[in-house]
Amino acid sequence: MKRNTIILSLLIITSVSFGQSRKLKLANRLFDNKAYVEAASLYEELEPNQEVLTNLADCYYFNSEIEKAKSTYSELYSKYKDSLDKEVFFRYAHTLKGLNDYENADQILEAYLGEEVNTQNFIDKLTRTVPYDYTVKSVNTGSSVGDFGVSFLGNDVVFASLRNSESPSYKWNEKPYLDLYKASVSNDIDFVSIEPFSEDINSDTHESNATFTNDGKTMYFSRTHNKQVKIGEYKYAVVKIYRAELVDSTWTNVEPLPFTDDTYSTQHPFLDEDNNRLYFSSDMPGSYGSFDIFYVDINGDNYSEPINMGESINTKHREQFPFVSKDNVLYYASDGLEGLGGLDIFMVHLKDEGNSTPQNLGSTLNSGMDDFGFVLKGSFQKGYFSSNRDGSDKIYAFQREENIRTYLVEGEVRDKNTKAILPGTKITLYNEDGSIAGETYVDENGKYVFETEPNKKYKIEGYRDFYIPTSEDFNTSDEGKIELNIELEIESYDDAEEIVVTKIDGYIYIELENIYFDLDKWDIKPQAAKTLDVLVDLLKKYPRMEIQLGAHTDSRSSEEYNLKLSNNRARSTLEYLVSNGIDRKRLLSKGFGESQPLVNCGENCTEDEHAINRRCEFIILK
Repeated sequence: MKRNTIILSLLIITSVSFGQSRKLKLANRLFDNKAYVEAASLYEELEPNQEVLTNLADCYYFNSEIEKAKSTYSELYSKYKDSLDKEVFFRYAHTLKGLNDYENADQILEAYLGEEVNTQNFIDKLTRTVPYDYTVKSVNTGSSVGDFGVSFLGNDVVFASLRNSESPSYKWNEKPYLDLYKASVSNDIDFVSIEPFSEDINSDTHESNATFTNDGKTMYFSRTHNKQVKIGEYKYAVVKIYRAELVDSTWTNVEPLPFTDDTYSTQHPFLDEDNNRLYFSSDMPGSYGSFDIFYVDINGDNYSEPINMGESINTKHREQFPFVSKDNVLYYASDGLEGLGGLDIFMVHLKDEGNSTPQNLGSTLNSGMDDFGFVLKGSFQKGYFSSNRDGSDKIYAFQREENIRTYLVEGEVRDKNTKAILPGTKITLYNEDGSIAGETYVDENGKYVFETEPNKKYKIEGYRDFYIPTSEDFNTSDEGKIELNIELEIESYDDAEEIVVTKIDGYIYIELENIYFDLDKWDIKPQAAKTLDVLVDLLKKYPRMEIQLGAHTDSRSSEEYNLKLSNNRARSTLEYLVSNGIDRKRLLSKGFGESQPLVNCGENCTEDEHAINRRCEFIILK
């Protein structure tokens, strides 16, 4: 009987284990086929090991179920941190950013990137440096199920929507397939008179992101290819860019573009102002990892080879939804550049000599979730974009104003040799004509900051007593923003010059050969002139340096006589320097008589001791 019980228990355990194995295999197949909703429901029933937790968290992440994603990534991270794929760190960090948990997101990103991250500082800096401030309003589209990807056709708008409830559901999110819709615009914002774009274009698969030629007779759009291709063990349906022509009010000749392929996706087309260049997103060979921004040049019915826009724009993560304005500025979405979380919208000035650095559009437009599909309407001040910040894809209208706080220059000041920060250092900003544009002092952290104007030349200078002034020239741009970090390293006089020494009394001395005067005389002898010429050269080398000329005597005459003699010798030395081109305002002469002997020998001094006490000293005042 006992033996039968053991056999029965083994059979039950084996049966459960076999059932778990089959369920995991099915869940993984669904996951690999991007059926994330179905896959998640199976993973939720399985034992939470590393594989199950990773795929379950990713299911939630890819469907923007952000709270569930956070909880699952957190459990995964706490249990398996040391063995996780690094891209899990990336998705976990973006999940935390989407919940505005920047402190924990930064810790995860630091582990991912291997460098310090401070998202809140980044956001604060954007507030000062973004080219525009945006006022954002949700667009009433008559639906809340999911709308995005606005384009313009005459006075109408065209966009993608999930509102067709009769459409079959998409395995990724169990929602209807996307179709294109057309609408009029009311009150310069809301969409009215909404209707399906065309039965010749909409199909039983996804259509989105239309773009039109200026005459409205040719369109390009994204469509999920209805043919699944087996790649490895699984079958996939890619997205392709299609072209269609309007003939007698009917969209016809609907064909995929010749550079599309069954093994990679091309999507989010956008035609430039002249209709000669088509921008798009693709994960085709030649991309840096995921989706990159590409373009092709159009010549009639011919298309050039796709050209990747390069690593100054693209990253190993997602770059999608390109739009190029009339003034040749590329706007696109990326989650690979530093941002607020998810996809953020960036801008880049396209130039023949090289593109500018991508600029995040800031927290008045972007959120911690996905923000994408930026387009400008007519003037450069209004437009639309899309975001899932409220849980599903929605279209938002914006109006923007130039941010007058755009041009920012900041930096740090350190000692050139010790690298110690130097609080209190004076920083002066000069205009091109030499006039002063601004002055400030380095703060307790060694930092300074200036606001400047666009398209101007400046010089910035760091000055500190007993240090050699250091300056740097720079230009601001006309691109709507500049953020320069200029680190100044200044060197102290006693580090830079062997003859400059800081002594125990705290004063900084210029040590020269002693200057000798004839008895009861104060005129400069030829040998003394050679010594003073060294001082002249030093003062000319450092035009901000100011010094005190101190003359001292021995004690062999009366105090009154010695004081008068030392004053005469100090003034004589000063006049020699002035006669050799040194500004009198930089010099202070002072006679000390016998009051400050180096050797306190009283009336019994030897000749050598008297000689030591007879001296000229040069102390740097600033």
